Amino acid sequence: MTALIEEINRRRTFGIISHPDAGKTTLTEKLLLFGGAIQEAGAVKNNKIKKAATSDFMEIERQRGISVSTSVLAFEYQRVKINILDTPGHKDFAEDTYRTLTAVDSVILVIDVAKGVEEQTEKLVKVCRMRKIPIIVFINKMDREGKEAFDLMDELEQKLKLRITPLSFPIGMGYEFKGIYNLWEKNINLFTGDKKKEINNTIKIFSLDDTKLNKLIGNNSNKKLKEEIELVHGIYEEFDEELFLEGNLQPVFFGSALYNFGIKELLDCFIEIAPSPLPKTTDRRLVKPDEDKFSGFVFKIHANMDPKHRDRLAFVKIVSGIFKRNTPYLHVRHNKKIKFSSPNTFFAEKKRIVDFSYPGDIVGLHDNGNFKIGDTLTEGEKINYKGIPSFSPEHFRYINNADPMKGKQLQKGIDQLMDEGVAQLFTLELNGRKIIGTVGVLQYEVIQYRLEHEYGAKCTYENLNIYKAVWINIKNSNNEELKEFLRLKQRFLAKDKNGKLIFLADSKFSLKIAKEKFKSITFELSSEF
Repeated sequence: MTALIEEINRRRTFGIISHPDAGKTTLTEKLLLFGGAIQEAGAVKNNKIKKAATSDFMEIERQRGISVSTSVLAFEYQRVKINILDTPGHKDFAEDTYRTLTAVDSVILVIDVAKGVEEQTEKLVKVCRMRKIPIIVFINKMDREGKEAFDLMDELEQKLKLRITPLSFPIGMGYEFKGIYNLWEKNINLFTGDKKKEINNTIKIFSLDDTKLNKLIGNNSNKKLKEEIELVHGIYEEFDEELFLEGNLQPVFFGSALYNFGIKELLDCFIEIAPSPLPKTTDRRLVKPDEDKFSGFVFKIHANMDPKHRDRLAFVKIVSGIFKRNTPYLHVRHNKKIKFSSPNTFFAEKKRIVDFSYPGDIVGLHDNGNFKIGDTLTEGEKINYKGIPSFSPEHFRYINNADPMKGKQLQKGIDQLMDEGVAQLFTLELNGRKIIGTVGVLQYEVIQYRLEHEYGAKCTYENLNIYKAVWINIKNSNNEELKEFLRLKQRFLAKDKNGKLIFLADSKFSLKIAKEKFKSITFELSSEF
């Protein structure tokens, strides 16, 4: 086996997704704790302890206690190299999450035991199902009162249309939570219940008929557990790895991320069943990870990871071959070769320089404005990776400069934040006014905060009544019809950051009329055409 294939086989790159407050960031922390990557977990919600979660490194995230940006973390566990992409759960930052899903090979979906399946969960799972991404479900917060295990599993099947099979099962919940029966390894871990943040010592029992079990969990709990496990075997199918990898079967685990319970079961099973890096489609062909030549794509850009140094990093998912430091690679869109002297791997905001990276790895490249989201890097082949769209925003506001002395800083800040994909910038054709379009209103607050704290610029907003921004695809349009459209709609025309023409429809009705009247023009809701 070649060194490349060996490295590919020992890599797992996955995203953690959930509705806000399901415990996603806490789970990320505990996976790092079990992987030995950190010694002590940050108390995510506790303001008295001035430690933020390792993965929430932006100042605004520390203040609000929510994740607004995907962070990348890497660690080793049992000789497996694990790359975690911890995504924002809040719907206002969903676009960052959707783009991140193009860079993962599998996902862990976190569900809150009390709330069950929530609206944002449904949207995220829909995207995963569309892309056939293997999903592992982790039902969190078993130390709290919540819905019964079978009710939750019914919900997963009915609301998310998942075909599930439990690989661990809880013994009670809330005050009655006594532990986890591990169906994958056929053993029992009992919850010691002490409120420590370190890894609990667990008791292992290898049979449901073990006489010690009655003493440890009580006769009633033991009887109930036997009945429930019998029911699980009767209702749910056996785990089938092939079905899971095809995205057609979803294993379910139970636990409490806060108290480190059920995490080891999840992690041990994950490294066994989760896929190593997968092939990816380009506009020309399918690229396989074990190909000799390097290729990768930018799925995220982050400005000012270290505000003192004003650095800007492009996050590249390596798809094939070996990425080598100080080697010139082709930037396909610019058709020019660039070499990188200090590529980084990540541990949240901690970075270290790497000489070699392999398929599945995420590399941070220092960028002075060369990259935008979706860019492809290769050893010379002119291909472009597909499936990294910009979506039509749902909210629109004019952006105004609140400090005339800081015009340049504002312009630079807007340019860099838009490159990150935080929001989209449109410039009106008629008068050059700048409009910012976002998926959620909270993004306006983030932009304002970051402009002030990272660029020293201040802005104000002005509401704008726009229904949808649609990209105008004029490839096969009738010339006369196009001229007429441009004349009639000049007040509603803008250019996006890449110079593509945009129609800002002020109502559902005006968009419908435009589509009917100008049949040779195509109106697109995403810019990937």
